[in-house]
Order: sequence, then C-alpha cells, then structure tokens
Amino acid sequence: MDIKRYQDSWAREIADLFHSAVHAIAEEHSTREQKAVWAPTPPDYAFWSQRLAEKRPWVAVLNGRIAGFIELDDDGHIDCAYTHPEFQGQGIASALYRKLEAQAKTRGLTRLYVEASKPARRFFAARGFLMVKRNEIARQGVTLINYTMEKPL
Repeated sequence: MDIKRYQDSWAREIADLFHSAVHAIAEEHSTREQKAVWAPTPPDYAFWSQRLAEKRPWVAVLNGRIAGFIELDDDGHIDCAYTHPEFQGQGIASALYRKLEAQAKTRGLTRLYVEASKPARRFFAARGFLMVKRNEIARQGVTLINYTMEKPL
C-alpha cells in the first residue's frame, strides 16, 4: 500500500468510495434513511471534485485502487476518514491515521478533533481521542448522530 497526496483524477473514485463506505454501515449504527441523506445516490461528483481539490486528502492506494482517504484541516480537524468496504480490516485507516498524525505534529498542531460516526468512535478512541459531546444534526427531516472527539498532541 502507498499513501499519496490527492490527485484530481481520483475525485470520482473517492466519491464512490465515500458512498460505498457509508452505505455499507450496519443498520444497527445508521438507518437507510440516515445513510441516504449522509451519502445521497448518486454521489454529487462536481461537489466532491471541488471539495477534494480544496482539502487535498491523504489517499491509500492498494493494487492500483483507492482503498481509503483521510483529510486534515489547518486547525486539526479530521473532516473525513473512510475506507472502502472491500479493504476494511486491513490496516488502511490505521496507516492513514498515522500519516495524518505525523503531518499534524510536523505542522505544530496541538490537538486533533473529529465528528466521528457511531462505528468510527471506537477507531478514534483506540488512538487516544476522548469524547467531548454527542451531536444531532437535522438534514432533510432526518436526524444524524455523531460524536465530537478530540486528542491533544
């Protein structure tokens, strides 16, 4: 696996990865309605192309395919961290997170924070993130739940 900086030619594949990852979340964590507003079908490729060009995420490439991606904002915010369902459980997210944390330290950041989904909460807790609060976000009449978590560096 290689971890590389985002390339514009990957926008569609990353948008599809995000969509697949959200829709693969178990119903016990997110209902179909929640997933539909979180990751609409079909993905908005123009939105994703613009977003990714601005965010410039770290991207995991495995056997020529995009396996995952992670974004780090200038203030230490981890906006997206997703692994393709076919590659989950293979250390992709862990490798991406290690790269992100090293980059954050190089930039002199003093903390990282994230709004983690229910299944992502364990991942971040295992890396030293503490829960700050539970969030409820209303979107198109559907309530999405995530958790603000942070970690001092």
